[in-house]
Amino acid sequence: MQATEIIRRNTAERRRDTLERLGSERDIWVSTAHPEHGPHQVPLWFLWDGRAMWMCTSADSATVRNVRKEPRVRLALPDTVDVVLLQGEAKWYPAREVPEDAADAFADKFGWDPRREETPFVYLRVEPRTVRAWRGVPELGGRVVMRDGAWLG
Repeated sequence: MQATEIIRRNTAERRRDTLERLGSERDIWVSTAHPEHGPHQVPLWFLWDGRAMWMCTSADSATVRNVRKEPRVRLALPDTVDVVLLQGEAKWYPAREVPEDAADAFADKFGWDPRREETPFVYLRVEPRTVRAWRGVPELGGRVVMRDGAWLG
């Protein structure tokens, strides 16, 4: 793999690029922790609705068990060169209680509707409180693009 020169972006450019990726990407790493069992990380499909991330997983998954005990989560887009990390608290919705517009948008994006599955699924909604974005060492300074739920730049 050949290294490329990194051109340092300002906060507004990082915010724009982050929002573009949130609207177009499919997968995100979800990190949770259980007070007794420790950390857990799993990739999930996600939908960005312009304000929050929506993900869906089996109702009996470790992710759901963890979120019920400790709602603070970290999310990461799967790129180690163009890093986007989000932090927030997850709210969970059984498939029968999820807001219809969110569930419909999720189904439209992925061609799969968890509400129609025989086994129970849970939707997770995370409204980020902090977002960090950077490309390599030149962008480590100023990597926070959202603080306390407000976009910077």
